[in-house]
Amino acid sequence: MAMKIRLARGGSKKRPFYRIVAADSRMPRDGRFIEKLGTYNPLLPKDSEERVKMDVEKVKEWMDKGAQPTDRVRRMLEAAGALPKTERSNPKKGTPGKKAQDRVQEKADKAAAAAEAAAAPAEAPADEEAAAE
Repeated sequence: MAMKIRLARGGSKKRPFYRIVAADSRMPRDGRFIEKLGTYNPLLPKDSEERVKMDVEKVKEWMDKGAQPTDRVRRMLEAAGALPKTERSNPKKGTPGKKAQDRVQEKADKAAAAAEAAAAPAEAPADEEAAAE
């Protein structure tokens, strides 16, 4: 039986609340689970101690039995210090989309044109002064 440590959603519409549970991976997200391991309330501030509550000892027991935490639960365990931090690589995350890149390019082109226009009249009088001497 493939076990997962994952989040099961509860709460009403627009007011999410999650239970951290150990469940068979074939069961529905909010369906049958074997054991409740903690809770997660995303509506609370990030620095609140009530935001994530979990029994780390039970989680470790389940992991020793072969249960695999989902990515979100793994991040919570890393924040709690139960797991070592893993290096994640998403090199495209910070790059802007195509439209934003086009806007940046247009601004750069306008700035370059304005700089050329500003530099051209400044050079012309200098040449006239040199010719006058």
